[in-house]
Amino acid sequence: MKKLLPPVVIFFLAPTIAELLSGSAPPVEFFNPFGLVVLTALYGSGALLARELRRRWHKGWLSLFALGAAYGILEEGLMIKSFFDPTWVDLGILGSYGRWAGVNWVWSLELTLFHAVVSIAIPILLVELMFPERRDEPWVGRGGLIGLSALLAADVAFGYFFLTNYSPPLVPYLVTLALVIALVLLAWRLPRQLFLPKTVRVRHPFCFWLVGFSGAIGFFLVFWGLPNTNLTPWVTMFIGVGLVAMVAWVAMRMSGKGSSWSGMPQLALAAGPLSLFILLAPVQEFDTSRTDNTAGMTIVGVATLLFLLWMWWRVRTSQARLVRHKPAQETDDGSLS
Repeated sequence: MKKLLPPVVIFFLAPTIAELLSGSAPPVEFFNPFGLVVLTALYGSGALLARELRRRWHKGWLSLFALGAAYGILEEGLMIKSFFDPTWVDLGILGSYGRWAGVNWVWSLELTLFHAVVSIAIPILLVELMFPERRDEPWVGRGGLIGLSALLAADVAFGYFFLTNYSPPLVPYLVTLALVIALVLLAWRLPRQLFLPKTVRVRHPFCFWLVGFSGAIGFFLVFWGLPNTNLTPWVTMFIGVGLVAMVAWVAMRMSGKGSSWSGMPQLALAAGPLSLFILLAPVQEFDTSRTDNTAGMTIVGVATLLFLLWMWWRVRTSQARLVRHKPAQETDDGSLS
């Protein structure tokens, strides 16, 4: 059971964050038996596969982001086909803003980045912090990888044929499939560290939380605010990519060098975007402009807050235990620390 716990947790945590907490699938939709099976098979398989490939290839976070982007394109482009469908229910203004050659470009970029961070990277980070003694180990065997791949492929095929009747244009669809394959190959070829971190003191966890929180606010302002202006769609896309790159660069600059970056700073960085969803949960529940049933979103927000507080206690306790058992090291002046 101890061996099964980490993959089981990530299997259910990924769809909970990406769909339930974000409000894409409020409790009434998320806990519907049919929807729950489809979502957990999709997000759970995707997150576990991305995590296992990264560990087996001995890669870093950049490779994980590439795998997360591949997942986002797989779900939204190949399964749901929202990259191409101008009438997709969640598009809003992005159904016309940035649409060219049969593709919703601004929407496609936003969803790819969103899934890479929120659906894949954050759940993996949280579960690895939850089980620090197993974070460097494989969680499933070769048979498990084959089974997860088959489950993900079957879920994508089911979604393509039965969840939407839209028929995407052939050439862009094939290019999208090729892009998924290219991103997986890129993740395999990327170096473990693209840039060497500077040897600096790791910043306080609050700084990491602030970067994650403000980055999430900026992300949604760019992709949902700028389309309501006269700004050219390609400029909006450039600003969005630049924002994500800047957040990653700032987090890297604050992370120092070595294992001190793990633990509380990582948890704080992941908690930043989740904090925004927590604040928006009651807003979504009482939003009269939404046509779906958002009852229970406030409870989801409170439950997530309690989960993050529990994670803070767990990580803090784990780090304190490591410090107590760490052998004394001699400092430059000959004293022991």
